[in-house]
Amino acid sequence: MEMREIMSKIAILTDSSCDMPQELAEKYGIDIMSFHILLDNVDYIERESCTNTEFYDKMRAAKGVPSTAAITPIQFCEKYCQYVDEGYTDVIHVPINKSGSSTYNNALMAQGMLREERPEHHMKIHLLDPHTYSMVFGWYLCEMARKLQNGAEISHVIQEFEKQMNCMEIILGPYTLRQMKKSGRISAAAAVMGELMGIRPIITLIDGKTKVESKVRGDDKVVPAMVDLCKKRSEGVEDFDYMIGHTNIKQVEDLEKACRRAFGKPPLLVFELGGVVSANTGPDTLALVYTGHPHG
Repeated sequence: MEMREIMSKIAILTDSSCDMPQELAEKYGIDIMSFHILLDNVDYIERESCTNTEFYDKMRAAKGVPSTAAITPIQFCEKYCQYVDEGYTDVIHVPINKSGSSTYNNALMAQGMLREERPEHHMKIHLLDPHTYSMVFGWYLCEMARKLQNGAEISHVIQEFEKQMNCMEIILGPYTLRQMKKSGRISAAAAVMGELMGIRPIITLIDGKTKVESKVRGDDKVVPAMVDLCKKRSEGVEDFDYMIGHTNIKQVEDLEKACRRAFGKPPLLVFELGGVVSANTGPDTLALVYTGHPHG
């Protein structure tokens, strides 16, 4: 009797919070579902309605601050049904950080809906919580896709991805605080004092949780404080790498130069913060992403 090998057909699905450049998404065949962002009663579809730079300018000029809506269970179910109909055996689905949105739970609900819509399906959905945002997980989704293309086992690449996410940290340096106040990352009082006195918080985002690590006075102190904190937190880390996120502000050049001096190597990537992420950080923010110690 002839034995036939059943070949896997694997999809990788994420959402626009990954901030992945379109050329990388196309190179690795990664599907990205877009969030809707509401700003001054105008509904923007991330990655479709306008560029990142245009959205930063809209935020700076807006009367209010943006709000975002989670991707719905119905939207996810429709995407899952499409994968089933196209013969996929596996879907690796990495949505936005579970603790920051209902999107992850909506994906769980969609799996139940899929069983009703396609009761005979045998597609396996690997739903992973990245515990973070932006290219912090987007970069390593590309790495996952590359390894799968080269024949790696799906269980192996998932294990590697989760191990990497357990080490990733972000340092944020916001130069304006309106969005930070709205999103609850700093208090209203701290935002008012910060704007009046030029005080800038240095904020970490680790395992989905934000913390104000220090405060500096004056815009020129932000970059040195970010780099010093990164050096401190990553001391002794093997295979250290870093990336730089930004909102097209001039200080990104200062951060890259300071990082090259401090770490003796270039960043893996310099990328723009997307609409969902910048809706929370504000339109004038730097992000230093790096490999830290395991979080436990």
